[in-house]
Amino acid sequence: MQLTPLPQRVWNFGRLQLDLSQPHVMGILNVTPDSFSDGGKHNTKDAAVARALEMIAEGATVIDVGGESTRPGASVVEVEEEIRRVVPVVEELSKHDVIISIDTSQPEVIRAAVKAGAHIWNDVRALTRPNALQTAAELDIPVIIMHMRGEPTTMNNLDQYEDVTIDVMAELKQRVQDALDAGVKAEHIMIDPGFGFAKNAEQNLKLLNELYKLNELGYPMLSALSRKRFIGQALGGAEAVERAIGSVAGHLLSIQQGACMVRAHDVKATSDALKVWNAMRNAV
Repeated sequence: MQLTPLPQRVWNFGRLQLDLSQPHVMGILNVTPDSFSDGGKHNTKDAAVARALEMIAEGATVIDVGGESTRPGASVVEVEEEIRRVVPVVEELSKHDVIISIDTSQPEVIRAAVKAGAHIWNDVRALTRPNALQTAAELDIPVIIMHMRGEPTTMNNLDQYEDVTIDVMAELKQRVQDALDAGVKAEHIMIDPGFGFAKNAEQNLKLLNELYKLNELGYPMLSALSRKRFIGQALGGAEAVERAIGSVAGHLLSIQQGACMVRAHDVKATSDALKVWNAMRNAV
C-alpha cells in the first residue's frame, strides 16, 4: 500500500511536544449548548473537564476546546460569553499534561485562552476576523488555518467550484500567504481543508479522495470530518451519533494521504484504528 509520509516537524510547548511525524487524535470538546452533535453535553466546567480527561485516557493528545458552534444557523456568541465558557476549562486542563487547542475566530478569546494555558489556535475562519492575523503573529503559537467560504449562516450557498480540490488549495494558499505576510511563522502553520464548510456531499467526498494533493502546499494537515453530514449521507442517512465507524474510516483515509492529525468525537475508536495503522506501517 502506498502511504503519504507525514511531516517531519515537532511543535514544542515547554515540557510538552507534538511530533507531527506521528498521527494524532484531537478530541472535540464543545462547551456550547448548540453544537450539532454534542451540544449541551459538556457546557459546564466540571462536565467539560471530565470529558476531556476521558478523551485523554482514550488516546487524544490534543483537546480542542470550542465555545461557539459553527453549525449552519448557529446563534452568534458574544466575545465575553465565549471567554466565559472557554477560559475556566482551559485553566483546569492546563494542570494536566495535554496540549490544548482553542476553536475560535476571536482574537480576544485566543488571547485570554493562551494566558490561561492554551497552546494552539484552531480558526475555522482562517484568521479573517479583524486583528486576527496580527494576534496570531504576536502570540507566536501554532495556528490551524481552515478553508471556508462566507460564514456558517451563508456557507451553504457558496459551494460553487470549478474543481473543489484545486479551488480549496488555491484559497488556502492565499490565506496562508496572508498569515506569512503578517508575521506568522511558516513552521507554526497547519492547514485544514474544511470538510463540511461551504461544500456539498459530493464535493466533500471528492476532496477526501484527493486529499493527498494538498500536501503540495507544504504544510501539516488536519482532517476534521467527524460525524459530518456527508458521512451520514454516505451511510444512507445515518444520524450524527451513528456516524462513528464512517468517521473513523474517513480519518484513516485522511492519514494515509498525509494528514497528521484528525479531529474526532469518537476518540477511542479513532485511537484504536490509528494503533492498527501504526502497527501496519511499522511492520518489518
